[in-house]
Amino acid sequence: MARVRNWYNQSKSATLIWFISLITFYAVFRMASKLSSSSTDLPVSNGERLKLYDKMSRDLDEHGALFLKHGETSQSLLLSDLFDVKNGSVTPVLKAANPPVRANVLHLSTEYSLPIAKAVRDVFSPTLNEVIWFQNSAVYHFSMFHASHHILPVLASKEEIEAEVDAVKSVAEQLCPMKILLDRVVLTSTGVLLGCWQVTSGTDPVNIRAKLRNALPRAPEKQLYAPAILHTSLARILGHPKNSSEETDINSELQHFHELVARLNNRIAGTKATVSELWYVEEYDVLALALDGKMNIRRFQFGCLKE
Repeated sequence: MARVRNWYNQSKSATLIWFISLITFYAVFRMASKLSSSSTDLPVSNGERLKLYDKMSRDLDEHGALFLKHGETSQSLLLSDLFDVKNGSVTPVLKAANPPVRANVLHLSTEYSLPIAKAVRDVFSPTLNEVIWFQNSAVYHFSMFHASHHILPVLASKEEIEAEVDAVKSVAEQLCPMKILLDRVVLTSTGVLLGCWQVTSGTDPVNIRAKLRNALPRAPEKQLYAPAILHTSLARILGHPKNSSEETDINSELQHFHELVARLNNRIAGTKATVSELWYVEEYDVLALALDGKMNIRRFQFGCLKE
């Protein structure tokens, strides 16, 4: 009887150990699967981003400085509709967005944005101060996904907006902080100075956009940006440099812009940052995030604690 009892106790202990081991393995496996899904796509996505940034770097030479002719922005809006350039300063023209745009963006903390903004001003102010709009460093951001935009508006009631907010909050709780690296700064043909970033760890933008797509099924099918892209607007140039005249050759001006961009890259390319905040933004003015317009921001911290 004692032998049977001893065998039973040993068997019970072995079963308990086996069961605990199984549960532990399952938990670790689930956690590893969740975290690895945030990083396994990085090499592919970084390669795609590199192609996009190379193409963006050629844009100014291939299409010329369209911003000197008051051309369209990257979102099919006329520069003259967005800014007044007179009396030595640039002033945004704020127009009500009807209906308001509902954007989901990643926020770049002022810990990182302030040094970048200072470098941009230091390099570009001397010759372009009267014809440049500097992005507010407090709202440096990376556009991810629109629940509604000006090209394809999606009307929503207050209840539907609150449901979207809850869905976006749920997405944020699944995201791991992104470690990012400033690959380069480029100036586009529409006059936008862009910081173009790569991701070294964390949840990839492609996955973030996919999660937001699933969370916001009513959103426009056509979004405004490529799935892999991770860029933030630093400034917008609207006119000729101070040293230009009617006799100035356009190639000389282009060369000047290239020199400024190269100088800025020498200062800030390679900058590292961490992104860990997702915003749901209702923009009540057209391009409110870019033009310091009226907006309502809901802020959500990433829930995954992986570094």
